[in-house]
Amino acid sequence: MGDTPGAGSLRSLVQLAWLCLFSSVPHGGAKVLEKTFEEWLRYRDECLRRMASEPYPAGLFCNRTFDMYACWPDGSPGTAVNVSCPFYLPWFEKVKHGLVSRRCGTDGQWVTVNGSQPWRDYSQCEDELEVTAEEEGARRLMVSFKVLYTVGYSLSLLTLISALLILTACRNLRCTRNYIHANLFASFGLRATSVMVKDALLERRWGVELVQVADWEALLSHEAALGCRAAQVLMQYCILANHYWFLVEAVYLYKLLIGAVFSEKNYYRLYLYLGWGTPVVFVVPWMAAKYLKENAECWALNENMAYWWIIRIPILLASLINLLIFMRILKVILAKLRANQKGYADYKLRLAKATLTLIPLFGIHEVVFIFATDEQTTGILRYIKVFFTLFLNSFQGFLVAVLYCFANKEVKSEMKKKWQLWKLDHPVLCCAQ
Repeated sequence: MGDTPGAGSLRSLVQLAWLCLFSSVPHGGAKVLEKTFEEWLRYRDECLRRMASEPYPAGLFCNRTFDMYACWPDGSPGTAVNVSCPFYLPWFEKVKHGLVSRRCGTDGQWVTVNGSQPWRDYSQCEDELEVTAEEEGARRLMVSFKVLYTVGYSLSLLTLISALLILTACRNLRCTRNYIHANLFASFGLRATSVMVKDALLERRWGVELVQVADWEALLSHEAALGCRAAQVLMQYCILANHYWFLVEAVYLYKLLIGAVFSEKNYYRLYLYLGWGTPVVFVVPWMAAKYLKENAECWALNENMAYWWIIRIPILLASLINLLIFMRILKVILAKLRANQKGYADYKLRLAKATLTLIPLFGIHEVVFIFATDEQTTGILRYIKVFFTLFLNSFQGFLVAVLYCFANKEVKSEMKKKWQLWKLDHPVLCCAQ
């Protein structure tokens, strides 16, 4: 009744799908691919039903077939057969009046290319290419952004692991302040790891070779998406934990400067609950909403922004509280510097240094784009926001590790002692050098 689907025909579907990803809709390409495949399945099923129900003509004719692109009726020998552009094309509204054609040979066989591939003219069904250059530029820009944040997160992860090893290995550095720093470093490290794992899973998912229709069905099944959905949930949790450890840092420093009398031992457990426990309160409802209402692909798209605000609101709340504490702490620092100032320029310099040091610790840079959400920014402003957000978020772990571990006088002093002790324990190696 119809041709057997071959690898060549399926490759045309692969090419079509990737064209959907990069030409039709710049954002949410995976969703476009999923919808296109669902529509293609519907088109195929309707074609097979129609072929099974229509009677066959008498005499010599080219057999009705579905060639993985369009549905073809029986053709008369030596003629061209025209059918409408298939409705599953994402740009169908632009080409709905167009036709795709095939030739029926005089021998009653469809004309092929290279003896196996079906020949067809689908020029009227192709998408308009007026914005191809612009879209290609946007694609290259996004690839550059990905390289940028991959380098940033990788560098941050290496420095954060080193900083964690130093803070946990040196007994003299074990105190509440450094415990809080260590938890902040851990949240940065987990955030970097979750982002890179999510990217790796997405590349593995969309980079597989698709040869049969079953491969597409497996690719777009809910089972295949479990891995990247789990990575998406982990990433959202780590981002929230990162912001709430910013808040813990702010609260702890505020407590020290204001001079409140608290038991550090008792309150450290509350800090742990605030930093690691609070994100669970918001991630679980978000996960439930995604599963029940938007259970598609890797849960990366936000069709209903109300569900996205389950994650966004606690981030905004933590950022605003941090900003208020930051301003209050600067006021306290300014008052203390003025009271003990040796010179106007000196205390201004120290205030500037304290300000610049606190900004990455509290995540104050987040406030810059706090209300400039993705749906409110377009064009060049969107790219500027994406660049600064990705750059700051990916390299912030590196900056915090350097400022609060490697450049810290207490840590450097302890490392110097360790180095001196090591030289005393290994005099032969030192003398040999």
